[in-house]
Amino acid sequence: MRGQNVLRRPRVGPDGERGTGRLAHVDALRGFALLGILLVNIGYLASAYHGSGVEDPAFGAPLDEAVRALVAVFLEAKFFLLFSFLFGYSFTLQFASAERSGARFVPRFLRRLGGLFVLGALHAVLLFPGDILTTYAVLGLVLLALRGLRPRTAVRTAVVLLAVTATAYALLALALHLSGGASPDPDAAANAERAVTALRGGPASVVGAHLAELPDVLLLLALFQAPSALAAFLLGLAAGRHRVLADPLRHRGTLVRLQWAGFTAGLLGGIVYAHASLEHPGGTYQILALGIDVITAPLLAAAYAATVLRLLCGRHGAVPTAVLAPPGRTTLTNYLTQSLVCALLFTGYGAALVGRVPPLGVLAIAVALFAVQAVASRWWLRHCAYGPVEWLLRAWTTLTRPPLRLRARR
Repeated sequence: MRGQNVLRRPRVGPDGERGTGRLAHVDALRGFALLGILLVNIGYLASAYHGSGVEDPAFGAPLDEAVRALVAVFLEAKFFLLFSFLFGYSFTLQFASAERSGARFVPRFLRRLGGLFVLGALHAVLLFPGDILTTYAVLGLVLLALRGLRPRTAVRTAVVLLAVTATAYALLALALHLSGGASPDPDAAANAERAVTALRGGPASVVGAHLAELPDVLLLLALFQAPSALAAFLLGLAAGRHRVLADPLRHRGTLVRLQWAGFTAGLLGGIVYAHASLEHPGGTYQILALGIDVITAPLLAAAYAATVLRLLCGRHGAVPTAVLAPPGRTTLTNYLTQSLVCALLFTGYGAALVGRVPPLGVLAIAVALFAVQAVASRWWLRHCAYGPVEWLLRAWTTLTRPPLRLRARR
């Protein structure tokens, strides 16, 4: 009927998703998550002050502060959850595919996790210490062990995991408050300045800076990202069992409810998280805000996913699907390429622009980079079945040499 927001099944794009059994809107959702991850990660790559609790002295103008606030509210700690959900969802598809083909799933998946861990370790040391691949590889072992969970049990386990993590942050904040409160690191500014100098040096200096940063990054991953990522894995596992993304048309009511919850409670939590991180870093309030974010960030991430799915499945969804699906099919290649390009721009590997580009310029670089990747991915997939790194990982996973180039159409 006219005048109604009627969802429809997404059209199959020019890359042959129907022929390969892929769902274009799922690839597009993955591409959207990849864009969000880039918009967050590039801030850490462009400034050693980002996330340190100290404002970069070179960029303290109102516009710079506004950009940082928008990123913290709407982007930080949201998109890795969406990507983690899709990892859990894809796990069920890989398991079903192995069953259909009669392949032994566990050895294959273990090899895949091993490949991800090696790629992630190299990525963390050479390009970006905030790598997520090693975390996925370790948590993938837990997901493999829990693969027999019923969907309802998986959802309940995820909710309990998030609740326990948030409660732990609240109790820690309370304990610190009763003991006199926490205070920011007095050496944060000096450490950030030393990191800037190291990152502008030669390759050995850059690697040394990454290695020096890894202990703090690993602590953040273990205490904050890992529990939330595992919960998102389990939610993706439950969704995959029911194939909820195979036909979003069936779940319009759920999508609308996720939007209402995410854009209210999720957004309020994002505001608290941003206020604490930017205005009161290193204190008891920030620790409490992290606990609040553990609960509310998944709601905002879910609202983003619901909004994108409704857009992709709407009558004007062909264009965003065509833009987002190709990079979503070559996510691993694009994720690593993003870090490589940023390393060449911001570190001594290349232009050494770390600390020299304002926040708004950093976001503009991210958008331009993703646009180039979208075009390049679309071109690549017209000729090849996999992205370059995806092909290498698949070859290692299956211990075969899968065909890379597509057969010419007759």
